[in-house]
Amino acid sequence: MARVRGVTDEMIIELYRSGLSYEKICPIVGLTDRAIRNVMKKHGIERRSTGRPRIHKVNEAFFQTWTAEMAWVLGLIITDGHVSKTNNSVYLSQKDETLLQKVAFLMDAEPIIAEPIGTRTIPMLIINSKMIQLNLEQLGVTSNKSYTVGFPDVPEPFLPAFIRGVIDGDGWVQDRGYVMNITTASEPFADGLMEVFRKWKLRTEITTEITVKGKNIFRIWVKGKQDLPKLASIIYYGADDLLNENKRLRMVQHAIKIKK
Repeated sequence: MARVRGVTDEMIIELYRSGLSYEKICPIVGLTDRAIRNVMKKHGIERRSTGRPRIHKVNEAFFQTWTAEMAWVLGLIITDGHVSKTNNSVYLSQKDETLLQKVAFLMDAEPIIAEPIGTRTIPMLIINSKMIQLNLEQLGVTSNKSYTVGFPDVPEPFLPAFIRGVIDGDGWVQDRGYVMNITTASEPFADGLMEVFRKWKLRTEITTEITVKGKNIFRIWVKGKQDLPKLASIIYYGADDLLNENKRLRMVQHAIKIKK
């Protein structure tokens, strides 16, 4: 195997220290596990015990109590996250690295952020904690969640923050501000989102596409220049800076015009 261009020993060491196994590092950096072990040996990096990734500083009770902050992070992880039961780790990928920094701050976590390298083109926050992994599993976020995750039983006061996290994670807002959709491969999750939008009296619908692998992909839509500002007024109320500002601006542009 040839090392991916631009991958340095320091990058490999960072990935290893984040808790990733040799097996997971190999395709990212383009090296065999033997070559990775040689890098560790060359720099005097102590080999960790098998199956026990380094546990970084983190508030392990973060997902045990509902708060607006917890609900927002949960929305992000359900859409843009990945949970590894093998490594007891949680991975959250986002183009906007500032969102990853905010999540790390909220969780009192060391900001272990792996920069884009190899086939991974966006930054990734890595949190190693068996307790966090188990708590997320109890909320329905498992290692094979993409097609199976249900809509979590979010208490009513925290639904806006959760939906904001979902939209920040996997939502698309048209630049003209007339439509918004969220994409998911899980039908139960799609149905749960649809129910929330109907409860909020928004113009909504679900469309279905079939991938080249024969899997269903669901898109949950909110449509209308009055409905998007209405959705924004619900999910961004009291949000402070826990949001994707670009998506918010696209949603509220027609409300701003009306006020003028």
